[in-house]
Amino acid sequence: MRTFDFAPLYRSSVGFDRLFDMMDQATRAEPSAAWPPYNIEKVADDAYRITLAVAGFAPDEIDLTQNGNRLLVNGQKKDADGEHQFLHRGIAARQFRQTFDLADHVKVTGASLENGLLTVDLVREVPEAFKPRRIPIGGASAAVGQDNAQPQVVDHAKAA
Repeated sequence: MRTFDFAPLYRSSVGFDRLFDMMDQATRAEPSAAWPPYNIEKVADDAYRITLAVAGFAPDEIDLTQNGNRLLVNGQKKDADGEHQFLHRGIAARQFRQTFDLADHVKVTGASLENGLLTVDLVREVPEAFKPRRIPIGGASAAVGQDNAQPQVVDHAKAA
């Protein structure tokens, strides 16, 4: 397994430490983090969908939590093993914990469980204050009322 040293990037950049931490975590991912299998797809310019294969789990056995920029998906089967005597158990029913790091301003808009697939819909909603805005360059017509002359103060008491 290859490891990467991000120290040179830390020395020459400011404010990217969260990105480097995520890349460092990805290189040290646990093998159990691959279960349950999942897809991440881009549905539109600012819309995404995460689909997890959670066959055998009921909606009340799965917990979705968004905390800041992290989405946590927990699954825990209720104890029903005493009701069945398995000769072979090939369907995984173990608990799982899957985390997804979300970009800034990404929010979960909905989730559904259908045919053993948990679908989580996400959308990026960038506030107006953070969207790019065009700044006009001042010229002769833009300078009207913005000269450096001292404002004229009119004393209405003397004028009357």
